[in-house]
Amino acid sequence: QVQLVESGGGLVQPGGSLRLSCTASRTAFSIATMAWYRQAPGKQRELVAVIFDNASTTYANSVKGRFTISRDNAKNTVYLQMNSLRPEDTAVYYCQLARGLVYWGQGTQVTVSS
Repeated sequence: QVQLVESGGGLVQPGGSLRLSCTASRTAFSIATMAWYRQAPGKQRELVAVIFDNASTTYANSVKGRFTISRDNAKNTVYLQMNSLRPEDTAVYYCQLARGLVYWGQGTQVTVSS
């Protein structure tokens, strides 16, 4: 069983930055595909960013140029650096690990508001 623990969410003003972290337990993290999703109230969960085992990345159009996904295989951790945050980025952010099966974290709230 893989456990994912997210951290780094919070309240930030528009234009501000946050960095989310997600640490995985007992798995071959380096060969897993890692992703961040988000779900705003009343909306479906949507893909934000993906990083593959070869470190290639892909982003949703809405966050391109503002968000950066990265990974540290030595720490079994994936990060999401979020800059120039907007109110529409407000959501619960979920970490996902895919390696055959798919695992989810518990989510961390990000609120962008003045």
